[in-house]
Amino acid sequence: MEEPRISIVLRSYNEGWALRSTLAALKAQDYRNWELIAFDSGSSDGSVDMIRQAGPAHFEQMLPHEYRPGRVLNRGMELASSDRVIFLNADATPQGRGWLGPLVSALADPGVAAAFGCQVPRPGCAAAFARDYARCFDGPGESALSDDFFSMVSSGLRRDAWARRGFHETLQYSEDVDYARWCRAEGYRVAYCPGSVVMHSHNYTPRQAYKRSFGEAWALAASWPGPAGHFNARRTLLLGWLRDACGDLLYCRRTGRLRELGPALAVRWQQRLGRLHGFRAGWRMHRVDCTL
Repeated sequence: MEEPRISIVLRSYNEGWALRSTLAALKAQDYRNWELIAFDSGSSDGSVDMIRQAGPAHFEQMLPHEYRPGRVLNRGMELASSDRVIFLNADATPQGRGWLGPLVSALADPGVAAAFGCQVPRPGCAAAFARDYARCFDGPGESALSDDFFSMVSSGLRRDAWARRGFHETLQYSEDVDYARWCRAEGYRVAYCPGSVVMHSHNYTPRQAYKRSFGEAWALAASWPGPAGHFNARRTLLLGWLRDACGDLLYCRRTGRLRELGPALAVRWQQRLGRLHGFRAGWRMHRVDCTL
């Protein structure tokens, strides 16, 4: 029985250090019937040449300031020739020949609007972020247990669900979580595929961690169902940081990485501060200013 045609949408920006391995891993997949659609947002490290050599069916380039996640994801769906579309970040390298198959199989179910795979951190991933990956993907982690968890890093969508409502193109962060939340609200399932594994991680500085957390909380404010007061200095910043600190201490002690506890605590404080500030800014933008 012939495999159905699948589209793989690759997003790239100065990730040539990983892209070569990612493209090689795609070619080695057991599932063979796929086309490549690529987007690059201004790479200057040789990534563009690597992508061209891979022979994509479509390749679109843009400047860094033109990049909007939701816009690119929607454009990828428009260009794809198949009804099941797989998304992969350039720095998310498939592990083994069986990365693609589980995502494709999950999307065969009309009740599944989206699917996503497992992520393992790269060697050298800092303790704070390694713990986050373990918390999300090890065993019955947040990926399987949380109704709010979703990641487009290594994922797939069904066209019929996407056609009803695509990605919001104004969000710079959390466009994937926003889309998955809509899918679940409409009665679709979002499937976690632990057998589909990529290696992917980032070591953010405290400043970068603040910026990312700010953006995610800003996006969250647009659809938060509870009161704005839920996000406050006591709950979000102080108690949240203490919970993070306790978890990081236990993780660092269990994994023999106590020397990394100090940097982890600095990152957690900036994440919590960014979450508080970002939610407040987002609430003013989405809920207050829009009613004036």
